Amino acid sequence: MENKAVKEPVLVIMAAGMGSRYGGLKQIDPISDQGEVILDFSLYDAVMAGFKKVIFVIKKEIEEDFKALVQGKSDKYIDVEYAFQAIDDLPEGFEVPEGRTKPWGTCHAVLACRNMIDGPFAVINADDYYGAGAFQTIYDCLVDLEDDPDCYNYAMVNYRIENTLTENGYVARGVCEDDGNGYLKEVNERTKIMQKGSVIIYVEEALNKDGTPAGDKFVKVERGTPVSMNFWGFTRSFIDELEKRFPSFLEDALENNPLKGEYYLPLAVQQLLSEGKARVRMLESHDKWYGVTYHEDKEDVVNAMQSLKDKGFYPEKLWK
Repeated sequence: MENKAVKEPVLVIMAAGMGSRYGGLKQIDPISDQGEVILDFSLYDAVMAGFKKVIFVIKKEIEEDFKALVQGKSDKYIDVEYAFQAIDDLPEGFEVPEGRTKPWGTCHAVLACRNMIDGPFAVINADDYYGAGAFQTIYDCLVDLEDDPDCYNYAMVNYRIENTLTENGYVARGVCEDDGNGYLKEVNERTKIMQKGSVIIYVEEALNKDGTPAGDKFVKVERGTPVSMNFWGFTRSFIDELEKRFPSFLEDALENNPLKGEYYLPLAVQQLLSEGKARVRMLESHDKWYGVTYHEDKEDVVNAMQSLKDKGFYPEKLWK
């Protein structure tokens, strides 16, 4: 008989980033008069959708501050575990290069959970608001998500690009292309997307024919373009693939970008797509994203969350 306990979806929340552009540990900065943070709204939505277990990926040095966020509050409604993303958590034969201070990206964060997951799981960022519908959609998908003998089956919640921007600077998004049948054809990580007047653009570094820098290049992105907000649904096979592929990433990063190179989830997903090893079902959300990428974003998020409470989408106090 199938063991349903193994199949119960788990939620992984990546919260190890210190929010360098924001100027502080934004994951624990309250955005409501009840002292709630963005993470509380995600946890509330996750519990309502059916998730029974969450794994927080954090840095060891913020453990006590972070635990104070959930103890006696959300942890009354969902089982909580912690995984620690450590810069020196590397495969045998690799060492942290001198001067490196940041972890190795979102794939590295997921790998921190490699000994804690044996079934389907969702992945989100701690500092993004995704909307209740997205959690219900991904949970319903994960309950039945299994790999085929010849192909991994994954999922993602995608958002319309115009619903994911801030007025206060640029954002990083995985720009997606649909194959026409509801599955992801391609995803490209763009680290500098912004609104410029009525046009949405991303910035990339242009190169001369000899490979030398030629300055910034501005590329238009059409409204309605689907983007990834790092809301993924995976089976255990994804972690196994990351373990196999991480050394190759490190070899390249240590040679070409030893201090800042990061292994992004969209990059790993794109590798598997390109090799025909996985397909990723696209689950569209029409919700507006809210997040505190910059300190100036906070007021907008505070007002948006209070508005959702006023409209009855959330109780005035999330955890009672």
